[in-house]
Amino acid sequence: MPLRSARKKAPSRSHRACVHPKWTLRRASALQILEAPPLKKLRWLVHGFSTRPGGTSVLPARSPHSNQSRTQQILNLGFTDWDSQTHVDENRMRLLAALGARKMQLVTLRQIHSDVVHVLSAPPQTALQGDALITATPGLLLAIQTADCIPILLADPHHRAVAAIHAGWRGTLARIAAKTVGRMQMEYSTRPEKLIAAIGPGISQCCYEVGPEVVKEFAAKFPDARNWFEGPFDQLASGEDPNPLPWLTMMPPGHQPPLPRCMLDLTAANSAILAEAGVRAKNIFATDLCTSCRTDLFFSYRREKTTGRMLSVIGIL
Repeated sequence: MPLRSARKKAPSRSHRACVHPKWTLRRASALQILEAPPLKKLRWLVHGFSTRPGGTSVLPARSPHSNQSRTQQILNLGFTDWDSQTHVDENRMRLLAALGARKMQLVTLRQIHSDVVHVLSAPPQTALQGDALITATPGLLLAIQTADCIPILLADPHHRAVAAIHAGWRGTLARIAAKTVGRMQMEYSTRPEKLIAAIGPGISQCCYEVGPEVVKEFAAKFPDARNWFEGPFDQLASGEDPNPLPWLTMMPPGHQPPLPRCMLDLTAANSAILAEAGVRAKNIFATDLCTSCRTDLFFSYRREKTTGRMLSVIGIL
C-alpha cells in the first residue's frame, strides 16, 4: 500500500534525494514492512525497514507523546532494558519470516555513533562494534538498529554487494555513508555511480532540534552545511556568544533566555554526502516519513524516551 508522511515539508535548498511518496508497506501477518521502490526490483536481494506494529513486546508504560497503548503488542527488535530477550528473539524471528529470510544469518552491530565499517564474508564469530556493514556473501542479512537516526541501505547491482549504514548526527558528521561507499569500491570494485541508495525513516527536520555545538561542528566540516539547517545557522556557526549582554536579556526571575537552536535535516545531509561520494542523485531514494511525527508507525527515542528499536535490513539471497 502507498504510504504518506504525517506532514508535508517544503523542499530543502540543498541537494536532495528523489523523495518517493510511493514507498510501500507490505503486510505480512501482523507485521508491516516498509520497502524502497528500487530495491524491490532486484530479485537477488532482500531488504526491508521494520515498523512498530505487531510483535510480542509491550511497553511498560504509555509515553505521553505516543499513540502506543499499554496493551498493544509491538515489534521491538532491540535489546532494551525494559524488554526481555525472549520477546526480542521472537520478534526477530517474525521479521525474518515476513521477509522470507528464515534461512539467512542476521548480523547486527553494537552501534557506537562512529565511522567504523565492517566487511563480512562470513558470520562474525564475536560481537562487532561500529556503524556500517558491507558484504557480497549470500545468506548474510545485514541489520542496522534505529529509533530516530537515519538508516541507509546500499546495493551494487553489478557486483551484487550490499551495505547497511547507521547515521546519527555524529556518524553523518564523520561522513560514514561516503566511507562505506569508498570501502565498497576497495573491496568489490563498486562504481559509486551505479549504486542504489535507500534512505529510510528517521527523525525529520521538523522535529530535530540541535544546539550551537552541533551547528558549529557541521559548519566546520561541510561548506554547504547551512543548506541542511533551518534557524539562526550563521549566528550559531560563528561561535559568538548569543547572549553577550546577559544583564540586558535576563528573563524574570533573573534567568538568561534559552540558547537559540536550529533544525537539522539529516536526510538532506546524507543525500549530499552520498552524492559527493559519486552516487547519482537519481539513484538516491529517500522517504520523508518522520519517526517523531509517526509514533503510530515507528519508534522515536527523542519523542518517547522509553521505546523500542527498528531494524533496517539488506542481504543477498
